[in-house]
Amino acid sequence: MDEAWTALEKLVKEVNQQTQQVQDMHEKARDMSASATSEDGMVTVTVGARGDVSKIEFDPRVYRKLSPSELAASLIEQIGAATRTVSGELKEAMRPLAPTDLPFEDLLGEGVDFPSFLAQAMSPRPKGRGERP
Repeated sequence: MDEAWTALEKLVKEVNQQTQQVQDMHEKARDMSASATSEDGMVTVTVGARGDVSKIEFDPRVYRKLSPSELAASLIEQIGAATRTVSGELKEAMRPLAPTDLPFEDLLGEGVDFPSFLAQAMSPRPKGRGERP
């Protein structure tokens, strides 16, 4: 019985450590951001880990140098560049925690929510044929 209890304690400790790692990653991801600046320096955009735009900066000369359509195109380009950067940083930060058989695209899909992901990962799996309940 002591052997089983020791094994259970070890398992609980491992689960608690992994849960803490995921919670720490969630905190880190919430604070991640990246910025991108256009080649001409007229537009800078900052986005968060979910692609949310948190800051847009224009050089004071932007309205004299760019037409409205050029400004719009530059904004879209910088939002995309910053989003790709922060997404790559998030993937690298999560790599040690991600299951080896789960592609990042599935894990980091639209609307990823780490607390929900963790709850889903911790829920019991359906029993297959021949398995005891």
